[in-house]
Amino acid sequence: MKKQCDGLKVVVGLSGGVDSAVTAWLLKEQGYEVVGIFMKNWEGDDDSEYCSSNIDFVDAAAVADVLGIEIEHVNFAAEYRDRVFAEFLREYQAGRTPNPDILCNAEIKFKAFLDHALRLGAHRIATGHYARVRQNALTQQYELLTGLDPAKDQSYFLHRLHQDQLSKTLFPLGDLYKTEVRRIAAEIGLPNARKKDSTGICFIGERPFREFLNRYIARQPGPIRDDKGHTIGEHVGLSFYTLGQRQGLGIGGIKAKGAQRGGGEHAPWFVARKDLASNTLWVVQGHEHAWLQSTTLQADDASWVARSAPVAGPLCAKTRYRQADAACTLGFDASGAFNLRFAQPQWAVTPGQSAVLYDGDVCLGGGVIACAQAGPAPSPLK
Repeated sequence: MKKQCDGLKVVVGLSGGVDSAVTAWLLKEQGYEVVGIFMKNWEGDDDSEYCSSNIDFVDAAAVADVLGIEIEHVNFAAEYRDRVFAEFLREYQAGRTPNPDILCNAEIKFKAFLDHALRLGAHRIATGHYARVRQNALTQQYELLTGLDPAKDQSYFLHRLHQDQLSKTLFPLGDLYKTEVRRIAAEIGLPNARKKDSTGICFIGERPFREFLNRYIARQPGPIRDDKGHTIGEHVGLSFYTLGQRQGLGIGGIKAKGAQRGGGEHAPWFVARKDLASNTLWVVQGHEHAWLQSTTLQADDASWVARSAPVAGPLCAKTRYRQADAACTLGFDASGAFNLRFAQPQWAVTPGQSAVLYDGDVCLGGGVIACAQAGPAPSPLK
């Protein structure tokens, strides 16, 4: 019996992981002509203990062999360096904390990879992301929806995709839970069924983050000050810290001293502010400190899935991945940038990260956080 998808060619991004492997199997079962592509996005130290590119390709090739599909190894390292990594460094040098995975999706996986697949004659591309695409019957526009598994939903990382990209993209795992994906992989005998999920930024891998940045960004030491204005340590350079950071501050030994200045003796320290003008890192004690709570933010470089911005008014938003949707009110200024006012304070809203908007399970798009308004300080800065 001829299947509905017979004759339609789909190119799957095979990463070597279980998600993309099951994606390829599901599409083949639906009758697509499936071709795998392994994307190499980083060069230089891909044979080190921290970068598993070579191992991942071996795993991807083994999956392709089991599934009986072709696989091509494609090098996008130059595009990645120019479109993603260069921007990553610019943002860190400016004192912000970028999210390169979002830019990688928009510029590499759904642009360079998509273009390559179309040149191969593909009708669609597919990846192992936990998200869904739906064409709205009324507007005929494509919508980006959250994945059904709330613990794995990746729409946050995909919010910069536009209509042309979504119209040619399949997300077969969007309706599945991760446990089901693992079960399928085991049942069909995939060689990577039990492979651990990859974590961290693709070009950094599991290596210490500061060790990696040291190669590209010079250290510029400066004072670490608490919310009373007291100097309590020295930082190695503002680029190496992010708001809300707790580990690696080098001031754990002075907690008792901080207690005498009004902080709790055992309360941990968190990065709360970065002042580039004075090269000062401001830290506070306690997760719920007022400096870590923001009720409003401004964002620019907006990208909207429906091409046009949503109507101002009540929506929900995430200011970081895995965060629960937070009720907010959307507004705009004359420049086209948008602002969000939250019903409840949001913790450690970080410039450079993305604010992503949702209307129910529909991801509307978002922008890059430019600044956030923290709650009132307990005492003025000195």
